[in-house]
Amino acid sequence: MNISLKIFTGIALISLAACSTQKVMPDATTNNISGTTDKAPTMANQTEQMSAHNPPMTIMKGRKKLNLARIMDGEICKNELQGVKGAFLLYADANDIKRIKRKKGTDIFSTYETKIQTISGDILQEAVLKTNLSEDPFTLGEDDAQQKLADKLVNNFRTAASDDINAFKKETTLTIDITAFPPSLVFYQKGCEAAAHIDSD
Repeated sequence: MNISLKIFTGIALISLAACSTQKVMPDATTNNISGTTDKAPTMANQTEQMSAHNPPMTIMKGRKKLNLARIMDGEICKNELQGVKGAFLLYADANDIKRIKRKKGTDIFSTYETKIQTISGDILQEAVLKTNLSEDPFTLGEDDAQQKLADKLVNNFRTAASDDINAFKKETTLTIDITAFPPSLVFYQKGCEAAAHIDSD
């Protein structure tokens, strides 16, 4: 597979950048990785499919509590018909951030954010390629079909994320987690709207 990466840099925003064929919509309303927030972030370009769901502000990873640091919007096509768009959540350990700021300064987070962009893109790309986005004739309607696809993508995203996130922690000592946000996921099966597609050969 010959896939090139296109990375959007900048400490002010992180976006998913799976490859040069992915349409990316950064959400500038959330904090960068070196900051924290007391307010629930709002989703960029909310759609009807997302209802009134908001992502959790904190999650537990082992014994560590991670805070929501960024909401990243991504859209990618698997082929001309199939694809997915939605929000992906970056969580980070506030205590790790404070320690790293104290030892290495705040400029280091610009480098970390670039790494996270690349990791996020690789994870999304792998998850989409491994998810069967074809219509399931045994679903009980459109909502059921969407839910089953969301479950598959979230599981594949979690599996794809594991090694990359562990390697990032080993390299940087910053504990993060990147997850798909199921209520935001919209699947295309009869024509993907992104301008281009992953080369899955």
